[in-house]
Amino acid sequence: PAAAAMAGSYFSVAQGASALYYNPAAIASMDQKIDIAFYKTNWFANMDHDYSALAYNKGRYGAFGILLTRLITDEMKVRTPMQPDGTGETFYAGSYRVGFAYARRMTDRVNFGGTINYIFISLFRDFKQEAATVELSADYDVGFRGMRFSMKIGNFGSSVKFVNEIYEMPTNFSFGISGLILDYEKSSLLGSLSINKPNDGPPIGLTGFEYGLNKMFFLRAGYNLGHSTATWSSGAGMKFKLSNQLVSTDISFNDYSSLGMATRFGINFHL
Repeated sequence: PAAAAMAGSYFSVAQGASALYYNPAAIASMDQKIDIAFYKTNWFANMDHDYSALAYNKGRYGAFGILLTRLITDEMKVRTPMQPDGTGETFYAGSYRVGFAYARRMTDRVNFGGTINYIFISLFRDFKQEAATVELSADYDVGFRGMRFSMKIGNFGSSVKFVNEIYEMPTNFSFGISGLILDYEKSSLLGSLSINKPNDGPPIGLTGFEYGLNKMFFLRAGYNLGHSTATWSSGAGMKFKLSNQLVSTDISFNDYSSLGMATRFGINFHL
């Protein structure tokens, strides 16, 4: 949700378990030993999108992570030309990904990392496919005003085939830069700019901002440049201690023009 509130301009901002989605190299710089994330998206057409991840920093041995994403439709009726109102059967279509990540500090400012993903897609009955992809990323901490550079090659892997059509994985190259525009004792303003270049379309620009108060309360906003449907986004977050453990919660709202709004909720446990 924090990333979505900043329009996805999060490649160089991501930390902890959320970084496994955007920039796996960043988990090598976690301050905490373990970070756990659970995110849920209310998607269009009653579809659900869930993200769960765990990152574990083993220090000089590197950092490890595991993530699970799930996109599943609402229950749908099986219809035929002879029975357009339904046959009495129902089905779900879904896409699932399990990823295993590893990242390591190469210097005190440079991290490298990667993720191996297993993807399972199910449309209906025998229409099922499996795929494997690899993601590689690098992260550079400039050491000035929180400035970071990052880059990632995502979804590089095998193709899937349904009926007689072969579909390539949506490989993309992403680059991000972020830093503190304002940095006072109790408040800060973070700015981020990212570019995402998919293999089957023009580049998309992403920009986002995060205002923090006492490192506990956050307001976020962002905008998509060149996206066919996504426009503005906004959200908020809060960090607090629960049973002496640091917890953060976030919410975001994204406008997708004629498709409507998407709302995301999330919680992180920083152990």
